Amino acid sequence: MPAYLSGLCRRSLRLFLTLLKVMLPVLIAVRVGEALGLVQLAGQALAPIMQVFNLPPEAGLVWMACLVAGIYAGLGALIGLAAVMDLTVAQLSALAAMMLFAHAIPVEQAIVRRAGASFWFTSALRVGTAALYGAAVSWLCAALDILQQSATLAWLQGSGAGERAAQDHLAWAQGTLVSLGTTYLIIVALLVLLDVFERIGLTRRITALMVPVLRVSGLEARVAPVTTVGVLLGLTYGGALIIEAAAREGYSPRTRLLALSWLSLSHSLIEDTLLMIALGADFWIVLVGRVLLTMLIVAGMARVWRQPAGQPLAGAA
Repeated sequence: MPAYLSGLCRRSLRLFLTLLKVMLPVLIAVRVGEALGLVQLAGQALAPIMQVFNLPPEAGLVWMACLVAGIYAGLGALIGLAAVMDLTVAQLSALAAMMLFAHAIPVEQAIVRRAGASFWFTSALRVGTAALYGAAVSWLCAALDILQQSATLAWLQGSGAGERAAQDHLAWAQGTLVSLGTTYLIIVALLVLLDVFERIGLTRRITALMVPVLRVSGLEARVAPVTTVGVLLGLTYGGALIIEAAAREGYSPRTRLLALSWLSLSHSLIEDTLLMIALGADFWIVLVGRVLLTMLIVAGMARVWRQPAGQPLAGAA
């Protein structure tokens, strides 16, 4: 047990410090933007766009940070704006799903391009799917009066930190430390949970369940196990495996495109999904709905794009 706790501390600190390099600049940028009135101006500019998604203007700033710099940059923006952003659980779930579908586009789609699919096509696929799904979830839940209770985000900034931060830089710094401490505890909890999943064999069972799901989407049987790794653990891992396997086994451009489209839309299903659920997002929206939509989209692509033998489907432009 002492050895495990020591290893857990090292892993969690290493991951937290890596994420801190992303989150802290975003938190500071949001704070400076608030002080200069830039957040309010950006909110006014984004308001018409976010009305399409039935989301508050500030949600646009969160998603923009997420699109450019990744999930944890979006989390940093969410923490910074929690005091001024009112969301229902449905809206939070819609925003979380949008973040999961489309994040870190410059970095992740560069990996996809290296693995053999178009940067621009897969980027547009991710952003377009995120936008359509987020809008559908938010408006449908509102129309059906589902998940309309207020999402509680105050705990992200500590007790009363949001209100004090608007007036006092020291209070903002204290609130930010509380937020970062909370984020660290979430990371520790996630690492422990992932270890438990691994030890009881749940990760292996999920992997076994994912393979037939990927095959239903039209993926070749030989590429499904490799794709499953990325779906569960992350696009970086999956993309690297597909790069290596494509060179070894000679995957066709169509096979690479379908596998990488799956990975682009739904990856890191365990860790990232648990993070969003910890924030208060709905399980059925951020996991089940996301996976089902991904399966339908890729299955549709497989049916529509049946390239002649030897003719590439989509280049790596």
